[in-house]
Amino acid sequence: MKIETIKEHISARNTFLYCILDGATVLDLPQQLFKYDLPNFCLFGGDLESNLAHVAPYVICVPVEHEFTQWVLKEGFGDDWGIFVHARRSLIEMRRHFRGIANSYDDNGNSRVFRFYDPRVLREFLPTYTPKELTAFFGNVDAFFAEAENGENLIRFDLNDNVLTQTVLN
Repeated sequence: MKIETIKEHISARNTFLYCILDGATVLDLPQQLFKYDLPNFCLFGGDLESNLAHVAPYVICVPVEHEFTQWVLKEGFGDDWGIFVHARRSLIEMRRHFRGIANSYDDNGNSRVFRFYDPRVLREFLPTYTPKELTAFFGNVDAFFAEAENGENLIRFDLNDNVLTQTVLN
């Protein structure tokens, strides 16, 4: 899929565009965030040691025409770097929501990181959720975008009347 086509699909008129990238997949993500100087937050709380900060997920508010967005699409599309999101809420509110999703618990009450920002995980889990789980997962999100398994297309996930819709964009 061409970068310009992807940018057309993720462009937002009445929402903010967020990108959630996985530091475990994107080499030197904290340095790239510093270089491009876009508003961002780590989804892990507290002061992180350097080695953990380098593999942590980050939510970034991105203008679709920004050079950072161009870099992500050129270098990362097809390599499962992360996902894009449309939402009407502020970056701080979205960080809170995404932290709540990323920090989950297993049946024994042990804390686990849910890597929903990995396109492979998002594609696998969203279709299995109940309407109640989907409502909680989406929260104030209007749409999630993840690259398709083939790395060639984009999938848009929407929640309408508690029903998940998946649209393959090409």
